[in-house]
Amino acid sequence: MEKIVSVIPIKLNNQRLPGKNLLELDGKPLCEYLFNTISQIDEISEKYVYCSDEKIREYMPPEIKFLKRDAYLDGFQVKGLEIIEYFVRDVDADIYVLTHVTQPFTRAESIRKALNKVLHDGYDSAFSCISMQDYCWYKGKPFNYDMKDIVTTQDLEPVYVETGAFFIFRKEVFTKLHQRIGNKPYMYPIDQFEAVDIDTPEDFEFAKVVAQYLKAK
Repeated sequence: MEKIVSVIPIKLNNQRLPGKNLLELDGKPLCEYLFNTISQIDEISEKYVYCSDEKIREYMPPEIKFLKRDAYLDGFQVKGLEIIEYFVRDVDADIYVLTHVTQPFTRAESIRKALNKVLHDGYDSAFSCISMQDYCWYKGKPFNYDMKDIVTTQDLEPVYVETGAFFIFRKEVFTKLHQRIGNKPYMYPIDQFEAVDIDTPEDFEFAKVVAQYLKAK
C-alpha cells in the first residue's frame, strides 16, 4: 500500500493580514476549517502541520501531527517550493497532499476524488483549479476567442486557473522535476466557494459572508 502524507504549511507572522491563520471566522479559528477537513480523509496515512511556532498545537485535532520546521522558512522571501523541499526531506512518502488553511472552504470530497485520480488512473499529480468560460485576454490580445467571430460564453473553450486549495503529487514529481505539478496532471475543478483564498483584510471580510451563506444552505 502506498504511503500518502498530507502537509499543511503554516506561518504565524503573516504580512498582509497579520495573524490571519488564527483569526476567528464565523466562531472558530481560520486554521480549524482545514484541520477538520483533512481529519476526515482516511486515505491519508499521516497528516502534518508544518510550522515553526508550537502555539499552533493549541488549535490542532489529535488526528494531525505537529512537525516543527526551521524558522527560516517563515521569511517573506522564502518561496513555496523551498518549504516543500524541506518537508519532503523530513517526511518520506509515495504521495504528498499539500493544502493551505487560507482556503477554508476546501471540501474533503474534492481532495479525495483528486487523490483517487493519482492513485488509480495513472496521473502523476492533481491540483485544484477554477474552470472559466469567459472572454480572456493575455499580453494585450484575446486569449480564447476571435473578436471577428464572438461566440456565446458557454461555447468558449474553458480556461483553467490554479488555486491553492490542494496540490497532490507523487514524490518523484518533486524530487526529479522540482515541481508540485507533474507532466501528467489531473485538473480538478472546484467551485467559487472552495476557491475563496484569504490573503488580505478584504478577502477575510468576503470569507465571513461566504461562511454565513454556506451555513445557511
